[in-house]
Amino acid sequence: MNMAATTPLGPATDGPALDLYGRPDWRRRAAYFAGWGSCLVAVAMIAIPIVWLLWGVIARAVPVWRWSVLTESTTATGGGLANEIVGTLLIVAGVAILAGTIGILSGIYLAEYAKGAIGTLLRSASEVLAGIPSIVLGYVGYIALVIALHWQYSLAAALIVLSALTVPYIAKATEAALRQVPTPYREGADALGMSPMRSLGRITIKAALPGITTGLLVALAISVGETAPLLYTAGFTNSLPTLHLTHAPVGYLTYAVWTFYNSPFKGQQDLSFDAALILVVLVLVFIVASRLVVGMTQRNTEKN
Repeated sequence: MNMAATTPLGPATDGPALDLYGRPDWRRRAAYFAGWGSCLVAVAMIAIPIVWLLWGVIARAVPVWRWSVLTESTTATGGGLANEIVGTLLIVAGVAILAGTIGILSGIYLAEYAKGAIGTLLRSASEVLAGIPSIVLGYVGYIALVIALHWQYSLAAALIVLSALTVPYIAKATEAALRQVPTPYREGADALGMSPMRSLGRITIKAALPGITTGLLVALAISVGETAPLLYTAGFTNSLPTLHLTHAPVGYLTYAVWTFYNSPFKGQQDLSFDAALILVVLVLVFIVASRLVVGMTQRNTEKN
């Protein structure tokens, strides 16, 4: 009776499966190590640029770092980054509220209610919006909000443009997270007589909360690093931001990185490195926060 030989690397198809020492033949070993080698090369191609970038930022920022940049506002020749830091945090908070609300509700609609041609059309439109370059969205916001509506450079114009940029990511993450909720969860809720809305709020969304949270925080990290849309909508100011939504420009960290790097003043050049370091720290905070929130929500989901 002929039986197919198997090896730790998979079933044998033809030829001897093992050599004289009981090991897979050289072709299978070569394919095995070539596969792992390709994976390691791919990881290195991602990790090396990241490490190089982080090292370049840290090596330039740490020697010129001073804690007063966190409390002083920018001046004509230097100063600090307090106005940019507060402006960035204000913009991020606004995007979290505006884009987070619209994106999560859109994702819920796409996952639970958008069926057939309507769902396909809406998903295609979301993908098209996600593929539009950020500088194009910024220019459209400049024409429509800053010029046509006479808002001038303002917080509201910046929030609307950045929300349009990040809503597709949040909606897609929310839809994917909801679709990954096991079907028995929904069937159990139906068996208990729960209404669809109550089942969605108490069971489905709670189970999908790790994915929804991750998508929201990733979108916020994207908004933190944007420059082009803010140049067209938020403008810039050396003063601390106010709560006026229109007719009031806002400072932000990416402006310092983009503009001060080529400044003739040494103080402003140092501020560009400090701003880059603060941005890196903010992105790392978002990543760590997403991991912590996912861990907490997963534990709660398992308990319930």
